[in-house]
Amino acid sequence: MLYYCAFTWHSGTTRAEVAKRIVQQHDAGENYPERIRGWYNLVGGGSGFLLVETNDPRDLTAFLQPYMDLMDWDVRAIYEEEYASTVERLRQVAQEAT
Repeated sequence: MLYYCAFTWHSGTTRAEVAKRIVQQHDAGENYPERIRGWYNLVGGGSGFLLVETNDPRDLTAFLQPYMDLMDWDVRAIYEEEYASTVERLRQVAQEAT
């Protein structure tokens, strides 16, 4: 399953604190980079999102918890849509509704 994990730093969280925690978790083997499908920061800093793939949501919770004193998380399970086939499926839905 793929998860969208948006983060926003708590007020007062510093870049140094986040850097230290990321490196600490990485060096401990707790970040599982093979599960991270994407890491995006928003312009201006202090927020962004990860795309994380795991079959067990408990693994995702264990991955995110060590950061919860530094940032808030908004986590949602997601799935990909292929544009052309989705439009065709929605075309059928729209036609059936009329």
